[in-house]
Amino acid sequence: MADIKLKDLRYLVAVADTRHFGRAAERCFVSQPTLSAQLKKLEDYLGVQLIERQPKRIALTEAGEEIVARARRMLEASEEVVTLARAHRDPLAGRLRVALIPTIGPYLLPRVMPAIRKALPRLTLLLYEHQTAPLLEKLHAGEIDLGILALPVDLDGLEARELYEEPFQVAVPAHHRLAERAAIRLEELQKEPLMLLTEGHCLRDQALALCSRAGVQEHQDFRATSLETLRQMVAAGAGVTLLPELAGKGAYGSTRGVVIRPLARPVPTRHVGALWRKTTARRPAIDAVCTVIAEHALRSARSPRDASRARTE
Repeated sequence: MADIKLKDLRYLVAVADTRHFGRAAERCFVSQPTLSAQLKKLEDYLGVQLIERQPKRIALTEAGEEIVARARRMLEASEEVVTLARAHRDPLAGRLRVALIPTIGPYLLPRVMPAIRKALPRLTLLLYEHQTAPLLEKLHAGEIDLGILALPVDLDGLEARELYEEPFQVAVPAHHRLAERAAIRLEELQKEPLMLLTEGHCLRDQALALCSRAGVQEHQDFRATSLETLRQMVAAGAGVTLLPELAGKGAYGSTRGVVIRPLARPVPTRHVGALWRKTTARRPAIDAVCTVIAEHALRSARSPRDASRARTE
């Protein structure tokens, strides 16, 4: 085992991810001949073929697939060793890789980033945007340290913290019959063309669950890839949609031709939370970031404690 180098495992994982020697070499910052030669040496040392080399196609052998899965865990563990050492030197410094789902990131980050920079000046956040499924995959693989998304999800080796509870609102065209209402009941949308996000967005599933209970049907002719597309379609008079509260605040709440109204009580909400690996060495930094997010998101969305108090009053 002493002859297996982490560098060679990184080359193998890069080939598995890219299915291309040239792109894998670029990703690893080496020449293609160097990468190919090192992988051949790895195969010779292990005594088994890992990669099927064809003129226009690269595939892993069965042994290669199994070894890549273990190599990923080894690389993650090696990164944890380095991270752990850095964290002991200064737990609130260095880089923290944070991914947010698309229906949270653009609306939450402008509200919390100034506070995070002020509270944690030695911490650098590397920010990414992924839908829920790939976000979880990257979190498990060690490619990110912290995920911000809608709960609940299957934890499976992860830990979670709820950050805030965010009400849903209704966006209608400015001249719509419901635009003058102080609050709108979900049942009042039964005859309206309801537009939602495309498959893969957890917000779509949450909206469908809410609407099905109220007998509201989705408009089948249109599905958007972003909340901003939905907002523009509402402005064009194509239908109505549901938005999380933060997506209707600030500059996002002043789209010409769109009126955003709260839903009548009991107001449906989504729970926004943070996820991280149980084995992470960045727990102090994660806790600090989560605390700042919760404190500043509360200025426009309810905390779990506030929501619980409101239900009992």
